[in-house]
Amino acid sequence: MMLSPIKRKIKNCGRVCRLVLGSLLLILFSSLVTAQTYYTHPISNEVNSLIVFPDGAPLEAPIIALEGGTIVIKFDDMTYGNSNYSYKVVHCNADWTPSELASAEYLRGFQENSFDYGTTSQLTTVPYTHYEVRLPNNDVALTISGNYAVLIAKDYDYDNPAAVACFSIVEPMVTISGEVSGNTPLGISTHYQMVNFEIDHQNYTVRDPQREFRVVVMQNRRTDNMVINPRPNYTTFSKETYRDNRALVFEGGNEYRTIDFSSEYTYGAGINRIEALNNVMHVDLISATPRTPYATPTSGGDADGRMVINRQHSDDVDIEADYMWVHFFLETNYLPNGSVYLLGDLTGNRLDPLSQMTYQQTPTGNGYACSLYLKQGGYSFQYAFLPKGKTQASLLPIEGSYWNTENEYIILVYHRGFGQRYDRLVGYQIIQ
Repeated sequence: MMLSPIKRKIKNCGRVCRLVLGSLLLILFSSLVTAQTYYTHPISNEVNSLIVFPDGAPLEAPIIALEGGTIVIKFDDMTYGNSNYSYKVVHCNADWTPSELASAEYLRGFQENSFDYGTTSQLTTVPYTHYEVRLPNNDVALTISGNYAVLIAKDYDYDNPAAVACFSIVEPMVTISGEVSGNTPLGISTHYQMVNFEIDHQNYTVRDPQREFRVVVMQNRRTDNMVINPRPNYTTFSKETYRDNRALVFEGGNEYRTIDFSSEYTYGAGINRIEALNNVMHVDLISATPRTPYATPTSGGDADGRMVINRQHSDDVDIEADYMWVHFFLETNYLPNGSVYLLGDLTGNRLDPLSQMTYQQTPTGNGYACSLYLKQGGYSFQYAFLPKGKTQASLLPIEGSYWNTENEYIILVYHRGFGQRYDRLVGYQIIQ
């Protein structure tokens, strides 16, 4: 049967529409599948000691002001030779996925730039090459607030980066005030702490705060137990109040354990011995055990998981601090209903294969072991238990948990108004 010209056009149009619709769905599906969530971590085995911090403040969170702040990114290449490293700056949404902005909308200069030549290590048993960059610089200036990921690659191969370094830029448009309380819905002065805070936006126009704000609360920069978008308990024309909010209850945990191997000759607390085996230094720690009492912090605090690269009597720790294998051992019975991890900057505060400990039976005792290749300095950390099927670790089974523990809480307030295409970081506060 012959089709009329009109019917043939309708049939052909149907084919075209199906092809176009199929292509659009394929593009949408591909974008969803390939959506990348960024976080600071080395990807290549050649990269170690990746750190990101505000210039002059190595212990502070990597957050700077839109006007006048500088971020420092440092890392070591363990191949000990000048490689062609470059970096690419990507603007991100509040959830650390790439924003839809073109580079010209968030920076001036070049999105992709080369690192300067690295500096080779000096007076170390392990050779490496040190690289660093400061942002902004003469090649790139960042023009809006929000989250940023820096892709670090060899030979401009950003499809296969060697590392990712993340930081945030804040334009302080709202005021955040708060406190940490041991009075929680789960009990008073028990294992828990609650964060109470208020966002004052009287000098900043927000039409619908509950829809436009995205609030993030982090304890000691952990991501496994961070709280995203808690609902305020009270709302007025100019303030959002989060008080007695069950969503903002955290385990208090315990004060962090610390080690210091900034000297090969004088051991800090927690270290059994440091010795050289086949020209590689090894740090054997004293076996740890689960803690039941609250560990009173020292006068200088416990650094809440932070780390500092250091070598005693060194003129330049970036290239004179050595690398050592540090052997952790937690002496305890086997815990059948979950896994044990090391938490702190030394593992990027991630619950992944790098930080997971394995159970071992040894002649001197049974427990969980883990070895990390670390640069000389001071490190603070905790042993965390992750129950099977869960994504949030608990400190209760190993470290204990107490309402009066000194913890650092970071409160971030992002804003995306109606019709806007990116998340501005309009408020940032640390409470302890």
